[in-house]
Amino acid sequence: MVPLYQAKAEFFRTLGHPVRIRVLELLGDGPLQVRDLLGAVEIEASSLSQQLAVLRRAGIVTSTREGNTVLYALAGPDVAELMGAARSFLTGLLASQAELLDALRDEPAEPGGAQERAA
Repeated sequence: MVPLYQAKAEFFRTLGHPVRIRVLELLGDGPLQVRDLLGAVEIEASSLSQQLAVLRRAGIVTSTREGNTVLYALAGPDVAELMGAARSFLTGLLASQAELLDALRDEPAEPGGAQERAA
Protein backbone atom coordinates (compact mmCIF):
# COMPACT_ATOMS: atom_id res chain seq x y z
CA MET A 1 0.00 0.00 0.00
CA VAL A 2 1.28 3.45 -0.96
CA PRO A 3 1.59 6.00 1.88
CA LEU A 4 -0.93 8.84 1.66
CA TYR A 5 1.78 11.50 1.24
CA GLN A 6 3.16 9.59 -1.74
CA ALA A 7 -0.29 9.30 -3.33
CA LYS A 8 -0.79 13.05 -2.82
CA ALA A 9 2.56 13.79 -4.43
CA GLU A 10 1.60 11.69 -7.46
CA PHE A 11 -1.75 13.49 -7.66
CA PHE A 12 -0.04 16.90 -7.69
CA ARG A 13 2.50 15.68 -10.28
CA THR A 14 -0.48 14.78 -12.47
CA LEU A 15 -1.74 18.35 -12.11
CA GLY A 16 1.72 19.75 -12.86
CA HIS A 17 1.15 20.74 -16.47
CA PRO A 18 -0.30 24.08 -17.64
CA VAL A 19 -2.59 22.48 -20.23
CA ARG A 20 -4.03 20.08 -17.65
CA ILE A 21 -4.70 22.95 -15.25
CA ARG A 22 -6.39 24.97 -18.01
CA VAL A 23 -8.56 21.99 -18.98
CA LEU A 24 -9.62 21.53 -15.35
CA GLU A 25 -10.48 25.22 -15.07
CA LEU A 26 -12.60 25.03 -18.21
CA LEU A 27 -14.36 21.87 -17.08
CA GLY A 28 -15.16 23.59 -13.77
CA ASP A 29 -17.99 25.34 -15.62
CA GLY A 30 -19.42 22.01 -16.81
CA PRO A 31 -18.78 19.23 -19.31
CA LEU A 32 -17.28 20.17 -22.67
CA GLN A 33 -16.71 18.55 -26.02
CA VAL A 34 -13.17 18.08 -27.25
CA ARG A 35 -13.67 20.70 -29.99
CA ASP A 36 -14.65 23.27 -27.34
CA LEU A 37 -11.57 22.44 -25.29
CA LEU A 38 -9.40 22.72 -28.41
CA GLY A 39 -10.72 26.20 -29.14
CA ALA A 40 -10.05 27.39 -25.60
CA VAL A 41 -6.67 25.74 -25.02
CA GLU A 42 -5.26 26.41 -28.50
CA ILE A 43 -2.96 23.41 -28.84
CA GLU A 44 -2.89 20.61 -31.37
CA ALA A 45 -5.53 17.93 -31.05
CA SER A 46 -2.94 15.19 -30.44
CA SER A 47 -1.39 17.15 -27.54
CA LEU A 48 -4.79 17.79 -25.97
CA SER A 49 -5.67 14.14 -26.37
CA GLN A 50 -2.50 13.14 -24.50
CA GLN A 51 -3.23 15.54 -21.64
CA LEU A 52 -6.84 14.39 -21.40
CA ALA A 53 -5.67 10.77 -21.29
CA VAL A 54 -3.38 11.56 -18.34
CA LEU A 55 -6.25 13.21 -16.47
CA ARG A 56 -8.62 10.37 -17.33
CA ARG A 57 -6.16 7.64 -16.19
CA ALA A 58 -5.70 9.49 -12.91
CA GLY A 59 -9.47 9.56 -12.40
CA ILE A 60 -9.59 13.36 -12.37
CA VAL A 61 -11.82 13.66 -15.45
CA THR A 62 -14.36 11.36 -17.03
CA SER A 63 -15.35 10.97 -20.65
CA THR A 64 -18.59 9.86 -22.23
CA ARG A 65 -19.29 9.23 -25.87
CA GLU A 66 -22.47 10.58 -27.43
CA GLY A 67 -22.45 9.42 -31.03
CA ASN A 68 -19.31 10.86 -32.63
CA THR A 69 -18.81 13.34 -29.80
CA VAL A 70 -16.72 12.79 -26.67
CA LEU A 71 -17.77 14.83 -23.67
CA TYR A 72 -15.30 15.45 -20.83
CA ALA A 73 -16.26 16.37 -17.27
CA LEU A 74 -14.64 16.68 -13.88
CA ALA A 75 -14.80 13.44 -11.91
CA GLY A 76 -16.34 15.31 -8.98
CA PRO A 77 -16.90 18.74 -7.46
CA ASP A 78 -13.75 18.45 -5.32
CA VAL A 79 -11.61 19.08 -8.40
CA ALA A 80 -13.31 22.43 -9.07
CA GLU A 81 -12.96 23.30 -5.38
CA LEU A 82 -9.24 22.50 -5.56
CA MET A 83 -8.83 24.80 -8.58
CA GLY A 84 -10.70 27.53 -6.70
CA ALA A 85 -8.52 27.05 -3.61
CA ALA A 86 -5.38 27.31 -5.76
CA ARG A 87 -6.68 30.54 -7.34
CA SER A 88 -7.50 31.97 -3.92
CA PHE A 89 -4.10 31.03 -2.51
CA LEU A 90 -2.23 32.53 -5.47
CA THR A 91 -4.34 35.69 -5.38
CA GLY A 92 -3.42 36.21 -1.72
CA LEU A 93 0.23 35.42 -2.36
CA LEU A 94 0.48 37.84 -5.27
CA ALA A 95 -1.39 40.54 -3.35
CA SER A 96 1.06 40.32 -0.45
CA GLN A 97 3.99 40.45 -2.88
CA ALA A 98 2.49 43.52 -4.54
CA GLU A 99 2.15 45.17 -1.13
CA LEU A 100 5.81 44.42 -0.38
CA LEU A 101 6.86 45.80 -3.75
CA ASP A 102 4.85 48.98 -3.13
CA ALA A 103 6.48 49.35 0.30
CA LEU A 104 9.94 48.97 -1.21
CA ARG A 105 9.19 51.55 -3.87
CA ASP A 106 7.91 54.01 -1.25
CA GLU A 107 10.88 53.50 1.08
CA PRO A 108 13.60 56.18 0.83
CA ALA A 109 16.98 54.99 -0.41
CA GLU A 110 19.54 54.25 2.30
CA PRO A 111 22.63 56.49 2.35
CA GLY A 112 25.48 54.73 0.59
CA GLY A 113 23.01 52.23 -0.87
CA ALA A 114 23.09 50.77 -4.33
CA GLN A 115 21.22 53.70 -5.83
CA GLU A 116 23.77 56.23 -4.60
CA ARG A 117 26.76 54.03 -5.55
CA ALA A 118 25.38 53.71 -9.08
CA ALA A 119 25.24 57.49 -9.52
